[in-house]
Amino acid sequence: MTLITIKELYQIMFDQMGPQGWWPGESKFEVAIGAILVQNTNWKNVEYSLDNLRRTTLLRPDKIHALTSKQLEPLIRPSGFFKNKSRCIVALFNWLANSNFDWDELAIQSTISLRSQLLQLPGIGSETADSILLYCLNKPVFIADSYTRRIFTNLGATNFKNYAELKTIAEQNLDLTLAQFQEYHGLLDDFGKENLKSWSASFLVPYQLTNQK
Repeated sequence: MTLITIKELYQIMFDQMGPQGWWPGESKFEVAIGAILVQNTNWKNVEYSLDNLRRTTLLRPDKIHALTSKQLEPLIRPSGFFKNKSRCIVALFNWLANSNFDWDELAIQSTISLRSQLLQLPGIGSETADSILLYCLNKPVFIADSYTRRIFTNLGATNFKNYAELKTIAEQNLDLTLAQFQEYHGLLDDFGKENLKSWSASFLVPYQLTNQK
């Protein structure tokens, strides 16, 4: 068994899998909506909802902002939990409207401040907030989602109990560029989808994570 660090894990995965091109989306608004819609469902269902929104609004922020929750619900029904998710999208676009839908203007603020604001919006939890921070606001954060936690657990990591603890440990031990943080999440999620059910046959079997602090 070969001991590796969290940063070495990134390099091993990148060397084996190559660039994953995350997050899929033609605009940051599409990415942000996708981060909400993907909660508790699969990406195929998200694509159906995004196609509906694209036909109706061209995914223009002003047109999305003009929709009420009731108008959004049938458009995003394929993603499930459409009532809660519609309220979340409305709240997010109300928040974005305060900055004239300008991601660059928002990104001037600190990561801590932006994360706090996002977490105050209905329906946005840690994973969704961090996804928006990483892919829309260009903040180098680590997304400790369920795939990632399971991968780290399978690699023998015992130094975290929840999302927040793993996020903190990873961010303290990763000296990566923004693009690498974005890539790391894509690598972990795509690996999780393909390999967690057949772990014993995966290329990560020979490795064990050191318990970094």
